[in-house]
Amino acid sequence: MQKPIITLTTDFGYRDPLSGIVKGVILNINPDVNLVDITHGIGKYNVREAALMIGMSYRLFPSRTIHVVVADPGVGSERRPLMVITENHYFVGPDNGVFSVVYYENERCEVLHLTADHYFKRKQSATFHARDVFAPVAAWLSKGVLAPNFGTPITDYVKLPFPVPSMPTKTALEGQVIHVDHFGNAITNIRAEDLEMLRNVRPEGTLKVVMKGMQLAMKEYYSQAGDKELYALVNSMDRLELFVYRGNASRDFEIKVGDTLGVMFA
Repeated sequence: MQKPIITLTTDFGYRDPLSGIVKGVILNINPDVNLVDITHGIGKYNVREAALMIGMSYRLFPSRTIHVVVADPGVGSERRPLMVITENHYFVGPDNGVFSVVYYENERCEVLHLTADHYFKRKQSATFHARDVFAPVAAWLSKGVLAPNFGTPITDYVKLPFPVPSMPTKTALEGQVIHVDHFGNAITNIRAEDLEMLRNVRPEGTLKVVMKGMQLAMKEYYSQAGDKELYALVNSMDRLELFVYRGNASRDFEIKVGDTLGVMFA
């Protein structure tokens, strides 16, 4: 029988013991669980980044994986603790929009306000709900406690707006940079399926990417670029990405989240 899996995605960083403490709470309840760190390097209080990171990751895990996601500047306030249930995955974390990408990608989605506090840590702090609420709930869920036992269904959960590509013409897309990764690569909200849709409009055309007044050549992989110019490719997450081979696109070309770009088949 496959061991249950709990993943952790937080803005805790790697200097303090917070992520280790969360793991200790989980293992005290269920020592047979597999714990996976997706990342603890989310920018401090960056709810949008956490939403994007879990959105890029969760589908690659086995069915019934439990994902704890914490970027929680409102900890201790009236914001609610949640469990989100999709067809194949569970998510536990705060009601601040951190699951927005999950909501957008799953039409069938049940959201519970966690109210059954006998599954929480007995003595709680107003500043560490990851330890006192989210970790024990995830652990008890991994031991087989049924999801409805943890709380009550809600429909008024927080859902942050995320930019989607627009089509100013039938043969052009306009998108945005939504994330800059560790390597300085600029990841956009334009997906491979968007490019394919555009290609179908003009199948004989050549793809052109325009950013900051520059026309960027498309590559299939990074080392195809032999210089330090800015290029584009479809990355492993099926998103259009801007990169500099062995460089830093964000720093070298002053690219930041929110910058716009255009794509056309000409």
